[in-house]
Amino acid sequence: MAEDLYSVLGVAKTATADEITKAYRKLAKKLHPDLNPGDTVAEEKFKEISNAYSILNDEEKRGQYDRGEIDASGQERPEARYYREYAGSPGGARYHSSAGYEDMGEFSDLFGNMFGGGGMHGAGMHGRGQRGGARFSMQGQDAQYRLDIPFLDAVNGTKTRITLPDGSTLDVTIPPGVDEGQVLRLKGKGHPGLGEGPPGDALVEVGVRPSKVFKREGNDIVVELPISLDEAVLGGKVEVPTIGGKVSMNVPAGANSGQTLRLKGRGVKGKGDQLVRLNVIMPETIDDDLKRFIEEWKKTHAYDPRRTMKEQA
Repeated sequence: MAEDLYSVLGVAKTATADEITKAYRKLAKKLHPDLNPGDTVAEEKFKEISNAYSILNDEEKRGQYDRGEIDASGQERPEARYYREYAGSPGGARYHSSAGYEDMGEFSDLFGNMFGGGGMHGAGMHGRGQRGGARFSMQGQDAQYRLDIPFLDAVNGTKTRITLPDGSTLDVTIPPGVDEGQVLRLKGKGHPGLGEGPPGDALVEVGVRPSKVFKREGNDIVVELPISLDEAVLGGKVEVPTIGGKVSMNVPAGANSGQTLRLKGRGVKGKGDQLVRLNVIMPETIDDDLKRFIEEWKKTHAYDPRRTMKEQA
């Protein structure tokens, strides 16, 4: 495990939260195991940056790390920290115990100060006894992860698996309609608790990869649909991609570029619609037949498409 989490992400210790996030996303896109199949070096580096981000992106954890209260893996070791404080005090002596903290003498007063009196009570902690056999439990810390998924998986929902910094995996159910930056909470999938404390939760921030075909506007899905010159003039049925598969749609005769047609109920989770914006595409080659036809047609059907613009100028 790398010692300096800031160096892992390539940022200064004074970096802002936004700078830390940008640095992580840049590295994650480069090192993600899905993009480097079989590359164990990239996989190991991905684990390191994911772990570093899970700590530095959390304001509380970052403070604990900066103060030396947790290590680079995010684990807090109360016994070790309390021992250092005790051993470094005037006349500090080593201690040992086989049944909790009963042999710690005056050092046990530290627990009273930290956990409220002699009973070690505090947020997320539970204590029994004041001296002999004193024990405490604390819920584990939440773990934070970033998961980038394809556009269609975000709007339709899916199940996927992510690789954690320690090499283990975590199954994640993506609900339909999840949006960029949304955080999913997986109960009990975080860091283990202390004593009898329950584990923390896993907080998974979702990133949505852009689609070359679809765009999202609220619950509506937008598609730019190219149509041919004859389809624009004559109209007819055309095939249109949707987030649920391909469907047929009627293009009205005389359709123009920029005209928007609506497919009801074809949006996110059925709550929105799909907006189909038409774009008339000329043929790649204008042959002599088309030229002659347009020249003859123009003699009796000429029109000015910029007339409205001229009137408003």
